[in-house]
Amino acid sequence: MADSTTAADAVTLKRELKKIITEMLSYGGGSKDCDGGSGILMKAIDEANRIINRLREVEPETDILSSPSPEKVDVPKEFKCTLSKKIMIEPVIIASGQTYEKRYITEWLKHQRTCPISNQVLSHLTLTPNILVDELITQWCLLHRFERPRSSEEIVTELFTDGIDSLLQRISSPSSVADQTKASEELRRQTKRFANVRAFFVSALPGSITRLLTPLTSLSEEVDSNLELQENLITTLFNLSIVEKNKTVIAETPKVIPLLTKSLKQGTAETRRNSAATLLSLSAIDSNKLIIGNSETLKALIGLIGEGGVFITEAASAVFNICSVSENREKAVSAGLIPVIANKIKEGSNVAELLALLALVSTHNRAVKEMNDLGFISDLLSILRKPSCPVAQENAVVIVFNMCDRNRDRSGRLKMLNDEENQYGTFTKLARQGSDRAVRKAEAILKWLKRHGSGKEPQRG
Repeated sequence: MADSTTAADAVTLKRELKKIITEMLSYGGGSKDCDGGSGILMKAIDEANRIINRLREVEPETDILSSPSPEKVDVPKEFKCTLSKKIMIEPVIIASGQTYEKRYITEWLKHQRTCPISNQVLSHLTLTPNILVDELITQWCLLHRFERPRSSEEIVTELFTDGIDSLLQRISSPSSVADQTKASEELRRQTKRFANVRAFFVSALPGSITRLLTPLTSLSEEVDSNLELQENLITTLFNLSIVEKNKTVIAETPKVIPLLTKSLKQGTAETRRNSAATLLSLSAIDSNKLIIGNSETLKALIGLIGEGGVFITEAASAVFNICSVSENREKAVSAGLIPVIANKIKEGSNVAELLALLALVSTHNRAVKEMNDLGFISDLLSILRKPSCPVAQENAVVIVFNMCDRNRDRSGRLKMLNDEENQYGTFTKLARQGSDRAVRKAEAILKWLKRHGSGKEPQRG
């Protein structure tokens, strides 16, 4: 009879405790400003502590607030964050009075200024530790021998990524192209808007890059003619490539570089530009430069530079990154880089950017020969002669220096430079007011000219 009474008491106490916990959370864990709300809350806390102590007496060895099964303890929903669906580790109160796990609500507030539950626009973004709820959770865990995580160091992968796998499934499965397009549009939006989606897309979803690009690997005419689908997928890939830890995985995924190369040549202007932007992003990693350089990508990027317009900046910058690895310079020159750049500079298009790229490859003998054959030194001297940005002048004089330094017919080239100096004082002016690098190259050229004028063979600098 005594055991029966004890069991009945425990059930009653558990019900009362659940009711009190619900009431406490409805007050925001102490976030209300009015004294009346705070007083009610303190009374509820005292009552909860009384019930917990009483339960320790009547049921010291069994679970509280849940079934007595020792295999599993169900965490009360009041102790779970509505964002993470997990027991709260660092409960905090936001302006709406609701309580959330700190790490999750912090991530939410990076993108929203509303309460996730009420959709209320928050008057401020201050997070207040919910000490009372934290204490209740702590006591509940002790009573149930439930191992509560000690901190929120575990990286949040669930927030904003719950629907990503289903979107990938719709994109990669042989469904209708219309549905693939709709799913790709949503994925493009999420990877642009949410940092967490970009950060955890690759690591949390193995094979996600391959699945994303599945439609582009098909031989379907319907997909080939769907420019919107292509644009969504390439733009999503670009969004993902922004994250440093994704760059290597993306570049090393089979078919990524070939597909980007293909997209440089066809599709909407946005598709082509974002393909170049993706390659620029990926080429920030040294190992990726070799992967990209061993493809047909350089030729396609150079083709974009030749087209000009909105394509030049991303394409030229990507080629610059790729050619920072010396073995790729020969490939770039072989792919027709020099005449394309020379032509664009003569047109006055993106002169500073293209001069920087040309200065990088001007250490290559074939590049120098092609510039000499094009008579490009005259264009460089014209740039040096006119007031322009210091960076453009610096790169122009570097190219002139390399063209002379690597030219077998150095005496003929130096005669041209000597005439330039005698008529305009170009190199003397540059030696006085150029950048440090420009001054060094201009002074070296002036020394060559002095030796040449005295009949001495100029020495390589």
